[in-house]
Amino acid sequence: MTVRIGQIEYANCVPLFMAFRELCPDAQYSYISGVPAVLNGLLARGEIDLCPSSSIVYGSDPKRYWLLPDLSISAVGEVQSVLLFSRKPIQELNGACIGLTNESDTSVALLKIILNRFHGFVNEYQRTGLPLTEAFSFFDALLLIGDMALKESLSGAQCHVYDLGALWQQQTGFPFVFALWIVNRTAVAGKHAEVAHLLQALLKAKELSKLNIERYAAEAAGLGWMSAEQRAAYWHIISYDLDEQQLAGLSLFYRHAAELGIIAEAPELSFFSVSNP
Repeated sequence: MTVRIGQIEYANCVPLFMAFRELCPDAQYSYISGVPAVLNGLLARGEIDLCPSSSIVYGSDPKRYWLLPDLSISAVGEVQSVLLFSRKPIQELNGACIGLTNESDTSVALLKIILNRFHGFVNEYQRTGLPLTEAFSFFDALLLIGDMALKESLSGAQCHVYDLGALWQQQTGFPFVFALWIVNRTAVAGKHAEVAHLLQALLKAKELSKLNIERYAAEAAGLGWMSAEQRAAYWHIISYDLDEQQLAGLSLFYRHAAELGIIAEAPELSFFSVSNP
């Protein structure tokens, strides 16, 4: 049976998927690309079986999903692609109106935690698809993620720029888990063996990607707006692991999100079991 995999369009996933396709060039997988918000919707509706999806998605409806163990998209400290661009220093943003990316919910939740829980601020938030220069006509700050955030930072944006991964780590001491490999339980009914095989291949791809960052940086297509050196430097800070420190950071994120009413409660983490269909 074909397993339908969501593939995030951002640069942060490229090494893992390059390694995975090397290991499984002829396997029966179909790939559906999109930004996190689009893939989150497809996953919730069962139109894809699994994907690296925003962490907040699992926290919002944990009984619908399993997590694949030992896999994430995370960072210890700066992540370089989840950035708050601000006309003011962050200390002056209390009461400010902040524009939010349309492409993700985890980073939005993280920003609200940083400003409210860590700084005690009360802010207004509004979703927007405006580019940075136009957004500054309406907002005091703008949250961007993924390739758009990377492009703006590489272009030398003339404003204050705050890396949310770094702000989280400074306050908590933990890595931040931006995405988890999430499985729709209903969608994969009858596909247990296929998902178990996929999990093992992904774990091998994770290790292969670590060994081949420079080669993948040189070979990657569609990332001409970054040099090979910039790609490699960025990928060296991205982690695909999900170890004890990352799990502790994830649990803390869910507790803060629940306290702010972003999710109903901090969820139990339920992992896909290779041995038990």
